[in-house]
Amino acid sequence: MTPSPILESHRSFNFSSGPAVLPVEVLEQVRNELLDYRGTGMSVMEMSHRCKAFDEILEQALAGIREALSIPNDYEILFLQGGASFQFSMVPLNLALPQQPVDVIHTGNWTKMAIEEMKRLTVAHVVSHSTESTNFATLPDLTHYHPAANTSYVHLCSNNTIEGTQFKTFPKTGAIPLVCDMSSDIFSRPLDVSQFGLIFAGAQKNIGPAGVTLVVIRKDLAERAAKNLPTLMQYRSQIVAGSRYNTPPTFGIYICGLVMNWLKAKGGVTAIEKANAEKAALIYDVLDHSAGFYDSPVPQSVRSPMNLVWRIAPGASNQEALEAAFVKEAASQGLHELKGHRSVGGLRASLYNAQPRAGVEALASFMREFARKNG
Repeated sequence: MTPSPILESHRSFNFSSGPAVLPVEVLEQVRNELLDYRGTGMSVMEMSHRCKAFDEILEQALAGIREALSIPNDYEILFLQGGASFQFSMVPLNLALPQQPVDVIHTGNWTKMAIEEMKRLTVAHVVSHSTESTNFATLPDLTHYHPAANTSYVHLCSNNTIEGTQFKTFPKTGAIPLVCDMSSDIFSRPLDVSQFGLIFAGAQKNIGPAGVTLVVIRKDLAERAAKNLPTLMQYRSQIVAGSRYNTPPTFGIYICGLVMNWLKAKGGVTAIEKANAEKAALIYDVLDHSAGFYDSPVPQSVRSPMNLVWRIAPGASNQEALEAAFVKEAASQGLHELKGHRSVGGLRASLYNAQPRAGVEALASFMREFARKNG
């Protein structure tokens, strides 16, 4: 195989599920402003989170997020810490009502973790539509799902990074708030935020670097929390303090703002959705026309354009050896982080917003050649 041209520029094509690839343009701007942020004589990493310069950074990041998703004015945007996993506890602490269960649409590893944390705090009711019996290779049909009137809220993960599935539409929950973990596909497509009571997402896939957690919450829901809930764990207090009750992850927020500027310059979420679909189609086309050498377990109707999973030569005695060889040879071509999650094995490519099309084309070419040599 000929060397990948990316090696000549000393940057790899990074297919990690997170922390994931960031736009090169953003990294270049960070580099240029690292020692002296716009004439302040200091780095963003050094400045006070309450100084005028950071006020502007925070305001611009919030404005970029609100514009990108057309977030209504009755929703607050928060930058928090603890990762999306902390929200598995923070959400029920704030939104679960006494003696009123939480409905969980269970679709994989991340909802499993959410359920485990919820059960420490409230009653978690897994809806009967769960597809656990199929190892979550597909998604439940929620056409006729209606939460009971006494449900505190409904919890859903929009895109499953490990299983490679994505909800294309969301259930209608009426007066019951819908809470959605969008860590791996937020800002990848247009979204009607008014469908949701709360959205949360770890930044390290489509927003910015690890260490920042985005929360979008309808203002009235923040008042559900008990007054004696620890202050730092209240959405209410975080809203009053403007995400600065304690020192926020300032440098990460700065990068999130730059990513929003980059996204806008690319045409926003409508344009990026089209680009994402085209990138994903390049890989799915290889998977679907490999004469059985590659196998994608996910039905076409729920395939994720963000996280693509597959196996090599299913049922073959040398399957794991072939997959290990695939990962090693791909890395030699500048195509990195293609090993599947440790819980399921196989292979995975994450094609987030910042993944360049050239990287996806290089991967598709490598996959065809690998199949030709080993099929």
